[in-house]
Amino acid sequence: MPSCYITSASNFNSTYPMKKQILTLLAFTVCAIGQAQYQVVTIVESIVPGGVGRSRMIEATSVVDHNQFTTSRTEGKDSKQGDIDRADIKIASFKETKTLNFFSMVGINFQNIASNDAIIASKLNEMNAQGFDLAFVTSAVESDAGKDDGNGIFITRLYFKKR
Repeated sequence: MPSCYITSASNFNSTYPMKKQILTLLAFTVCAIGQAQYQVVTIVESIVPGGVGRSRMIEATSVVDHNQFTTSRTEGKDSKQGDIDRADIKIASFKETKTLNFFSMVGINFQNIASNDAIIASKLNEMNAQGFDLAFVTSAVESDAGKDDGNGIFITRLYFKKR
């Protein structure tokens, strides 16, 4: 990442003519824009009947360089992904917020959904106060596939961008 800073802010006005001040401030703004910071929050809400599933809001607190786990193929055949140990990819530092399951013993639990909404709104407000804007939202569902499948999750990923 480029490093952008003004070394002598105290004499900035007296040292630089107006044209240089504008160009310097423009360069500083471009550098600040080029150094966007993102944060991802994942919400997993269980769709397991009876409330036996686990629902959480997860946020990584570790910084990871994806290049450590990236390989290149030659002619589409030779992959070195087998050289990367899955245990090396897993991080041990993250925030985990407990949320409630969508179902109770009698079916959909609307109180649980409202409670989860309040928790998610609290997280959105916190991220906003920390200078992050909600940039993207993606969601997916793996739902109950019938009589013999009692599993399912609803997953939402919130992508935040620092202002």
